[in-house]
Amino acid sequence: MSKRMNKIERMKMVKAMEFIARQINDEDIFMGWLYAGVADGDIQYGDLDITMDDEENLYCYIEDEKDFADLMTTFLRLMAKTWKSGGLWCNGVLSQTKNAE
Repeated sequence: MSKRMNKIERMKMVKAMEFIARQINDEDIFMGWLYAGVADGDIQYGDLDITMDDEENLYCYIEDEKDFADLMTTFLRLMAKTWKSGGLWCNGVLSQTKNAE
């Protein structure tokens, strides 16, 4: 796999995690994403397309393997908390949570 292809996959992952994190139905957990995940405003809400500008704009999230791994770890930790808390809220629909089972 070429280095370019790797960057495209990483950019897609960052954008997907950002979109999902924006659906967190618990403000305290979401603030953790803004603090340790993708900074507010780095990706326009709902933007899942990869463009020529993305490599430059998302460089700090994708270039270093450890930083990229840390971002995914942060996302997973927040999703685990989300599962136990407010769930995800998207398009007027609330997911179930561990507490609702």
